[in-house]
Amino acid sequence: MSAPADTRATIIPCLRYRDAHAAIDWLCRAFGFQRHAVYARDALVLHAQLSYGNGMVMLGSADGISDWGKLIVQPGEIGGRETQSACVVVADADAHHARAVAAGAEVVIPLADQGYGGRGYACRDLEGHLWWFGDYDPWRQP
Repeated sequence: MSAPADTRATIIPCLRYRDAHAAIDWLCRAFGFQRHAVYARDALVLHAQLSYGNGMVMLGSADGISDWGKLIVQPGEIGGRETQSACVVVADADAHHARAVAAGAEVVIPLADQGYGGRGYACRDLEGHLWWFGDYDPWRQP
């Protein structure tokens, strides 16, 4: 059996963006991410790591030519649909919602109390990726 690594987070969502530099700026401004590392060559972001608390997302430029890039499509290429999304636990869902809306995030599921506990909302980022933000922490619930 394979054991998980002894690190902060063992699952890190990875995303691709047509304009990864703009996405990095926007994700930091709208959602509160912090630049952890950005490796770029001119307009091409080879790899970037953005942190939020003890979580992280990794991202790069959508290229369609690398081995990984050939396997990824953008939401705009498939009618705005996604096959997965990131769920981010925030301390104050209302304040986070206000910040994201002010930065232009498209809210697709309104901010509301959830039947399983907590409060949250879903939105799209500047290139259409879906995100869920809420204060429900599955690690702290009974």
